[in-house]
Amino acid sequence: MDTPTPLFSLLCFFLFSLFLGEEQHVVEGSRVWTFGFRPNMLFVFGDSYADTGNNRKALASSWKLPYGITFPGKPAGRFSDGRVLTDFIAGYLGIKTPVPYRYRKELGGRLKYGLNFAYGGTGVFDTPAPEPNMTTQIDFLQQLLNDSVYSKRALKTSVALVSLAGNDYSNYIATNGSTAGFPAFIGRVVNQLKVNLKRIHNLGVRKIAASALQPLGCLPQSTAQFSFEQCNESENALVGLHNQLLAQAVNDLNKETNSSSFFVLDMYNAFWNVFNQKQAHQVSPTFVNPFEPCCVGVSAAFSCGSVDENGVKQYTLCSNPKSKFFWDTVHPTEQGWRAVYSTPALQSSLKQFW
Repeated sequence: MDTPTPLFSLLCFFLFSLFLGEEQHVVEGSRVWTFGFRPNMLFVFGDSYADTGNNRKALASSWKLPYGITFPGKPAGRFSDGRVLTDFIAGYLGIKTPVPYRYRKELGGRLKYGLNFAYGGTGVFDTPAPEPNMTTQIDFLQQLLNDSVYSKRALKTSVALVSLAGNDYSNYIATNGSTAGFPAFIGRVVNQLKVNLKRIHNLGVRKIAASALQPLGCLPQSTAQFSFEQCNESENALVGLHNQLLAQAVNDLNKETNSSSFFVLDMYNAFWNVFNQKQAHQVSPTFVNPFEPCCVGVSAAFSCGSVDENGVKQYTLCSNPKSKFFWDTVHPTEQGWRAVYSTPALQSSLKQFW
């Protein structure tokens, strides 16, 4: 047998090194997986920050123009001009965005990627939204297990995103809840969320990410009173209490289960990373006035997507959604979500999925 030439030996060494590298790292979209646990399914619970089309078309603004004009080009049930948090996290995990629960029968072939049970307007408790709260959303997954659509064994390779963006608190304020009673109510919300997280884990889901509250005082619905130039710091102080209690709840759950199954997505600092953490009234280096929405009703009586009895638009729309962080008075644009996803705060949080 001929002696291998130096070039041939070098080529063999290169291919062997490449093979070893592929064993240790798998490139999935924008993400490199280290050798070990790799999620195959994503289950989503929560509200409009994560909903990709569960709300009924007759009731939700997310099914009206101009929602969805960036992606997929028409209204599709997302509360944005395009993609939302769920889409970016699915991309990070290297799997397709799980289909909404309402389409589970029509799109049965996609169930292998998980399911999205989130409904816009909902919370851990009942809200004015005529849609299932988080407890009922978890009931849906329980029923699918009972019906053998999924098995506990299959769920061992799944992860969950649990979004809580503040609907419980909006409802508390709307129903004349007292300011003095707010801290106690926050405790009730987080305690119920803790029950929900543990239940999802008991169903067999391997890793569970619970979103911290974003700075509610910086949403356009709050900054409007300041001409979209500064946040409501009183609201953000209450957000701080919620996030503190949530961090403690997650820590307790990991101790109870002797695991690292539960973790928090740092939405609060992710939003502030985008706002640049400078004085709240200053313009972001990425977005034109980050607190001012792209789509807004022509008056307090109307909202984005509203039309009158003749079909005349009762909202105004910015010329370029990519220049705005917020789409409407509550929800980010697709570009806003992309910026949040790309922040050090969220990227650091996402690493806990493995």
